[in-house]
Amino acid sequence: MESLAQIDDWPVEHAAAGVVAADGTVRGTRGPTDRRFPLASVTKPLVAVGALVAVEEEAITLDQPAGPEGSTVRHLLAHTSGLAFGEHRAVAEPGTRRLYSSAGFEVLATTIEEATGIGFADYLHEAVLAPLGMASTTLDGSPGHGATSTVDDLLRLAAELQAPALLHRSTLDEATSVQFPGLNGTIPGFGHQKPNDWGLGFELRDDKSPHWTGATNSARTFGHFGQSGTFLWVDPDAGLACVALADRDFGDWAKAAWPPLSDAVLAEG
Repeated sequence: MESLAQIDDWPVEHAAAGVVAADGTVRGTRGPTDRRFPLASVTKPLVAVGALVAVEEEAITLDQPAGPEGSTVRHLLAHTSGLAFGEHRAVAEPGTRRLYSSAGFEVLATTIEEATGIGFADYLHEAVLAPLGMASTTLDGSPGHGATSTVDDLLRLAAELQAPALLHRSTLDEATSVQFPGLNGTIPGFGHQKPNDWGLGFELRDDKSPHWTGATNSARTFGHFGQSGTFLWVDPDAGLACVALADRDFGDWAKAAWPPLSDAVLAEG
């Protein structure tokens, strides 16, 4: 895809990108797609898929207690547990605010470990990475931000998120629908959003503005971006998903570069 050539002009040392269609066809790639990049918070949707597999395997349930008093697995996945961003400390009542929390995903992983008797990194490998053929992806640190992967591997994940084989379609549909509607919150780097809608581990595009996806991404677009200069989005209306990884931390350069790339990808189809 010619649109992906935009990454050649990004102010980064290394970048790679790819687009996969809903039928699993890779529509195009650019850059070193086998290069491993730290994902930062793009780790979260990967971990969320692992948690959803655990739900389907009946190791856990979405509405079982987990985290602060009154919080559940669902609250943790939807960033409404009340936990602070990077601390295992409650700063709000569950279900009252959209507080983006990496700590919440650490609690989620511990909950799955306790339920399965398997270390979470091993569980993620067995439940998600190996079945999807994501051989270059590892979880080496926090389940909130500690994975490393490649564009090639994340295109496999993006294909699963369009035509699920690991998950039931109904599970994915719930995960990409609004959980705890109407809650306000902040998207790091993009300010306060009213409302700040999330699914189960996936940020939902809706009508948010400003946003890291394109102006032409549909309201049903879902995905995540990472502070290490990474993003993955899926647009069900377009039947496309886009992944881009770079080795420069998120900042003004990304806010300027990412939306035009997304719009160009969608225009090219």
